[in-house]
Amino acid sequence: MIGKERKGPSPPALRHIGAGPDGSPLGVRLGEPKVRREAEGRHGSRFGKIGVLAGGPSNERGISLRSGAAVYNALLSEGLDAIFLRVKNDIRNVIAANKIDVAFIALHGRYGEDGTVQQALEDADIPYTGSGVEASRLAFDKVASKEAFIKNKIPVPKYIVFEKEKFDVNEADKIGFPLVVKPQSEGSSIGLSIVKEKKFLRTAIDKTFQYGERSVLEEYVAGRELTVGILDDKSLPVIEIVTKNNVYDYEAKYEDSTTRYLVPAPIDKETYKEAGRLGSLSHSALGCRSFSRVDMIMDNYGKIFVLEVNTIPGMTGRSLLPKAAAAIGLCFRELCVKILEHSL
Repeated sequence: MIGKERKGPSPPALRHIGAGPDGSPLGVRLGEPKVRREAEGRHGSRFGKIGVLAGGPSNERGISLRSGAAVYNALLSEGLDAIFLRVKNDIRNVIAANKIDVAFIALHGRYGEDGTVQQALEDADIPYTGSGVEASRLAFDKVASKEAFIKNKIPVPKYIVFEKEKFDVNEADKIGFPLVVKPQSEGSSIGLSIVKEKKFLRTAIDKTFQYGERSVLEEYVAGRELTVGILDDKSLPVIEIVTKNNVYDYEAKYEDSTTRYLVPAPIDKETYKEAGRLGSLSHSALGCRSFSRVDMIMDNYGKIFVLEVNTIPGMTGRSLLPKAAAAIGLCFRELCVKILEHSL
């Protein structure tokens, strides 16, 4: 649990189901006593039956299950009527089989963040947490989102796009080395490589084509990794991420215990303010709703470049949005309830 806990009834014991990418068990409470499920709790019945959607068919399934388990347990601890729904690519069947009043989406990556689940929920007339269909699609597409940032005068690193069937590695010279190679649509830094010499470029590009038809080559900006959480469409305290290899990749995010998170980020006042402004502006430029997380990098001269917006940020013990919320006094359970409130 992150942040200060409010006192309340002791939660029921956990049954561990499966394991996350780091080998830790996924704690999910099953078979809640009927009296607990129907409890009015601190929030009454205003949310109705909440379905926590987790899993999905993407490469981030394991992280999604961990996020979903954390959210589910938090909602139960608040006395809310919640059920944990494991999803593959069968969301419409899951919706039909479980009569829910609102969906808390904890699906990361494809299917959960690309507008697919959001569209299915809208078709079923079920309110849900987070951004809508179009904003989700836009944010998940790294090329389309960069175009939106540029249109709104939001600084981004230089980039070019390679098509799977047609590309010339010499085009990379327009950016120069080192550079970052990533899939057009993938989360958690999956498929990301930093290429220092041209001779390694084709291998990195081929790696991204395992995840889609387009590859994004981006200027490597040396500097400090920052992230800005958004809640109620307003920026939270800025976080600096310090990694051993200066790259916030999948390992640094979920496996490396040496990764440090500095809240608030120890940067000068004006730069801090600018990071918050760019976070809010990026969120609104894509049409995002309620909450998100905006990743950025500050170069060695103090200039900030926005990298991407995550519309379903992680909700695990290592996740950044809960850390930012804790910095303003919101514990994890309160954060989950606030996110729900914005869905109604």
